[in-house]
Amino acid sequence: MPRAHRFHLPGRVYHITDRCHRKQFLLKFARDRRAWVRWLYRSRQRFALCVLNYQVTSNHAHLLVHDRGGGEVARSMQLMAGCTGRAYNARKQRRGAFWEDFYHATVVDTEEHLARCFTYIDLNMVRAGVVDHPSQWPHCGYHEIQNPPQRYRIIDRAALAALLEVEEDQLARVQNEWIDATLLAG
Repeated sequence: MPRAHRFHLPGRVYHITDRCHRKQFLLKFARDRRAWVRWLYRSRQRFALCVLNYQVTSNHAHLLVHDRGGGEVARSMQLMAGCTGRAYNARKQRRGAFWEDFYHATVVDTEEHLARCFTYIDLNMVRAGVVDHPSQWPHCGYHEIQNPPQRYRIIDRAALAALLEVEEDQLARVQNEWIDATLLAG
């Protein structure tokens, strides 16, 4: 059966999910999750990918991006998936698919839906019962929003603040408020 054509609308925000083949825990080792994050950083550099948030788990990855219309999303996903999978397969002397089919992209409306999706990504490992708070999981955008690094930034804080309609210097506070409210409600 032929696959559906994939297209992206410029100017929209997408929540992208990429799952390991047969939902296996192929990213169970921190070195593999770090490799995925490194390729995410290189995608940001190489293709000007506008990353708003991310989370890489043991069997899938979440990515929140703003598509600027230059084909950067598809090229970035191809680079990240291909390089991560090839490195893993070479190290494990393994053949075959690393990722489950193609990545899944969902359009995210701005404002409230964007805020919910942003928080949903942050709380992925909390929902899985692996950690009690996003601060305890190292392979996510939470840390970069809370303590922006001087170098090797992945998240486009200016774009994120503009889309969320908050001041850039308030991102950390707002993120924690949303996380705390969700944890208290859940």
